[in-house]
Amino acid sequence: MLTPDWSTVFALEIPVLESVLRGTVVYFVLFVLLRLAGRRELGSLGVADLLILLLIADASGNAMSGGSNSLTDGLLVAATIVAWGYIVDWLMYRFPALNALATPRKVCVVRDGQLQWRNMRREFVTRDEILSEMRLAGIQSLEEVAAAYIEPNGKLSFLKDTSV
Repeated sequence: MLTPDWSTVFALEIPVLESVLRGTVVYFVLFVLLRLAGRRELGSLGVADLLILLLIADASGNAMSGGSNSLTDGLLVAATIVAWGYIVDWLMYRFPALNALATPRKVCVVRDGQLQWRNMRREFVTRDEILSEMRLAGIQSLEEVAAAYIEPNGKLSFLKDTSV
């Protein structure tokens, strides 16, 4: 039976500061890229949540495979990513202006029963998608909708017209 060489499993192959710097740079570059990707592509996960999941999976995968990174290197990068996720969440909670920059605004796709085609094109939402979501919400026709929005989490929300 083979026994692992414990001295190499936990040995740092790259300096701690480099691991932290790599994790930091990748986190923020991907944060910006995912923010630009748009809310529909992300579904119900927030940008920061999705980013943490992706980066931890990658960092952990490198550490587990025994490739060029040691277990300690991978865990250090994963810890850096988790720390930045916490820090960014805290900063967005503490500073609403930062939250406004990092979180997309809701987008109106139906107003007074009329489809807002320009906004729909920008968000890549089709008429059929809106009608499908309306049916799921128990709404039978566009005339019943005062407003419909694509929310920051990518989901559609509807406000019923009370005069109908």
